[in-house]
This record gives sequence, C-alpha cells and structure tokens, in this order.
Amino acid sequence: MNEKKSDVTSSNSNYHVPVLYHEVLEGLAIKPNGIYVDCTFGGGGHSKGILAQLVANGKLFAFDQDADAKQNIPTDERITFVPQNFRYIQRFLRLYYVDKVDGVLADLGVSSHQFDEGTRGFSIRFDGPFDMRMDTRQELTAATIIEQYSEQQLHKMFEQYGEVSNSKTLAKHIVQHRSHQSVQTIAQFKSMISAVVKGNPNKYLAQVFQALRIEVNDEMGALKEMLLQLTSLLKQGGRVAIITFHSLEDRMVKNFFRNGSFEEELENPFETIVKQKDWKLITKKPITATEEELKKNPRSRSAKLRVAERC
Repeated sequence: MNEKKSDVTSSNSNYHVPVLYHEVLEGLAIKPNGIYVDCTFGGGGHSKGILAQLVANGKLFAFDQDADAKQNIPTDERITFVPQNFRYIQRFLRLYYVDKVDGVLADLGVSSHQFDEGTRGFSIRFDGPFDMRMDTRQELTAATIIEQYSEQQLHKMFEQYGEVSNSKTLAKHIVQHRSHQSVQTIAQFKSMISAVVKGNPNKYLAQVFQALRIEVNDEMGALKEMLLQLTSLLKQGGRVAIITFHSLEDRMVKNFFRNGSFEEELENPFETIVKQKDWKLITKKPITATEEELKKNPRSRSAKLRVAERC
C-alpha cells in the first residue's frame, strides 16, 4: 500500500518548533496503519511527523484546547482535530467510536506562539492582559487568582508550582497591596511585586508566571486525569511519549510509568509478591535535547522525554 502524503503547508513553522522531534517519532515506533493521538497539537510539528509515517487507513486524532491551534490543521482526511483539553481524551475518542489506540503523544510545553503573543499574558517580555488561559472559554484568569486567592493559597501555589524562594513573602505582599493596586495587566502585576523580587528578576518572574499558568489551566490535574486513562486506552504493545518541562510534571510521569501511581514507592526487600506491571519503560532515564537542537531551539533546554509501552 502506498504511503499517503499529507498536505502540511498550512502548518506554521513559526508557531512552534517541535522539541525532540526525531526522538518522539522513534519512541512511538509508529505502525503505518495505526491509530495515534497527539494530545497537544499546537503548531502541528509532531503531528506532521506522525502523518508522514501513516498509510491511507492510518488515523491521527489531534487535541488542543487553544483555539489558535486550529489555523495549523493540515488538509488531510486521516487527521481529526478535537478542540478540547486532553483530560477528556477517552470521552471524545469514544464519540469517534475509538476504544483503543496504538500510541499517544503529549508535549506539555507552552508553545512559542503563546509565549510570543503578548495578548495571551504568558510572557514576562510583553505587556498585555494578565490572562494566561490556554482555553479562553474558561473563566479563571491570572488576574482573578491574584485578586481573589487567600494568602495561604497564593503561598502554596508559588511554592509548589514555581519553587519561588520567597513564596510566603510574595503571597503576603500581594494580599497587602491588591486592594489599592489593579492587576489587570502584566505591567501592573510586575509593578506590584517589584519590591519583593529576589535574585535574577527574569528568572524570578519566570517562576512566578509558571506557577500562575499551571494554576490557571489546572495543568497538574489535567495531566493526572490523562495519565489515568492511558492504561485502558493503549493497546497491548502501544506506546506513549510524554515531554515535560518542569520537575513536578516529570516526577508525576515517572512515577506513573514505574508504579502505576503518582507517589514514590520504596522497595520492600521482604516483599515476595510480584506486582503486575502495566508499563514497560522504553526510556530508563529521560531523553533530553542534543547540543545541535539546543543551538537551534534554546527553549528545548528543559525538555525531558519519557516513553513507555503498554504491557
């Protein structure tokens, strides 16, 4: 059967450069007539690579909750775009009468387009609405969190999701100043917290913004829900490839593949029962970007790829 070529000219290479591109495709070990899911379509880079290896009856489902990603959908009958968060992966696949798939990919990074579009509120480099919503249909924004969260909630968020060194001081400062300082824009927020910025300002603000982005989009909750569905979704021998960008995500993925849970499990030398494993680790350690890729795409520096196979 001849391989069907995809018209990928509509995929915008400036929208997002796919990280660990070759490593992902190799890790997925794509079956030409298989069914695959790209949980984070974005600029369509990884999807383009998957489609190039599928034949006419192969199928790709591409999820993305960001409406801007729709502009990158290629003209190809083998791809179905689902404008939803990947936490609903099974629910929407069932609408297309799909119960099992051969492979799943999730690139958990924020796309270059989202960082470079000032109106989205993700970047510390531009002024714009203090938003940070991946899915603009939802109500919670970064500004709402700063205005309404308690001091304790803010402290916990900055500490857990951003590893901000003075998270307690930052939370207290925000609560003390928000009643008489507006935080509807990025510039207003940066001005409000300028007195408590510690160390390198760019690094500090990047950590603060990361924490807010994770909270706004419930990224950890969505990842957890998606992972829990993979065990029943993947065919035996099917593979999942996940790219993470911070330690919280990576730890969650690592523990799930190793233990089938989200907690670290200590080995018990006296335990004789051999537990049934759901996953075979294809990558014992996470794969990171090569020096060549780092030169071309500095944003790939913190990317870690883990691949597992369904037993």
